[in-house]
Amino acid sequence: MRRSTIAIHGGAPHPTAGSPVVAPITQSVSFVQEVGTAEGLRYARYGNTPNVELVERRLAMLDGGEAAVALSSGMGATGCAMLALLRPGDHLLSSSWIYGGTHKLFTQELTGMGIEVTLIDPLAPRMWRKALRQTTRAIFVESPVNPTCRVLDLSSLANLAKAEGVALAVDSTFASPINFRPLEQGADIVIHSTTKYLNGHHDVLGGAVIGTASYVEEVRRKMIVWGQSPDPFSVWLLERGMKTLDVRVRRQNENAMKLAQWCETRPEFAKVLYPGLESHPDHEIAQQCLDGFGGMMALVLAGGGDAATRFLEKLEIVMHAPSLGGVDTLVSEPRYTSHAAMTPVTPSNRPFNTKARCRSARSLHTTTLIVPNSSSRVRKVTPVAVPGR
Repeated sequence: MRRSTIAIHGGAPHPTAGSPVVAPITQSVSFVQEVGTAEGLRYARYGNTPNVELVERRLAMLDGGEAAVALSSGMGATGCAMLALLRPGDHLLSSSWIYGGTHKLFTQELTGMGIEVTLIDPLAPRMWRKALRQTTRAIFVESPVNPTCRVLDLSSLANLAKAEGVALAVDSTFASPINFRPLEQGADIVIHSTTKYLNGHHDVLGGAVIGTASYVEEVRRKMIVWGQSPDPFSVWLLERGMKTLDVRVRRQNENAMKLAQWCETRPEFAKVLYPGLESHPDHEIAQQCLDGFGGMMALVLAGGGDAATRFLEKLEIVMHAPSLGGVDTLVSEPRYTSHAAMTPVTPSNRPFNTKARCRSARSLHTTTLIVPNSSSRVRKVTPVAVPGR
């Protein structure tokens, strides 16, 4: 079954005469239970309600995993995924190129639980093996990386993880299963913020963890204890959004590529980081491991922080807001949003907190972009014209 078909029909029961075409919302916390047994108990906090179970089957099919668990946020997914792997005294190896909330979780919360965390420069492959300990239980990476859009080669990490008997967990939120499926490249665990591409409409908060059935069941136990199950209406909206996942992501891939190519011609931008560009440092890796280059790009303004501020103030149609992956084009400053927690600036987080950096999430429509010119004024231009629009 093609992923475009899975996104619409994956995990749904076979239709019969009189059955609804759209899965109904089962907006109930409690369900009638059979007397004298715990079998078949349904309760919203357990994450086993009809809407949740449908979405979990579809998520597992999209990423090629045995099972999936849906949670109430991306951070909830990351937290429960790690708690299902790690215990006090264990050691986690993580890329230093990670989302600011994840960085805070690892360096402040997990360490407070007696879990040791080592952050590794992902461009120093020998350091991964060197940093391994007898207590290392997992390796965590993010690819593509938020917000720099760097793309990591998973093959060597997957080989290392398997050789050492540790789990490789990959947050692939920036790609979605349409562009990238880490399990196919040797990862053991996939994490998504379903808030982003999977929902795609900026109106749902959610997360997901995909992996083996036994591991996902352990994540589910953590989800129940920590109260991270999603509510039925949010999951219903997520399932609705997933139906257009394939067409949305492919359109965003096209639009982002055209905008990145245009931005690269403009002197106002000191750097354009988009994996589809030949100038991108990981372009060859992206070609090998991604089915599409994504709707995200990082832009560094030539005029520094002041230029970034002027750029944002003059945008039209494009909105200055956090998050990504929806039908609207958004631009944000990581130093004030996704990576604000990673201050003060250190050598390990400097790539994320450049004052002149903006993160752009491309939408489905052709936008009018406002860019500052060399004399600190702004000029309105139409950078791309998408055929058929």
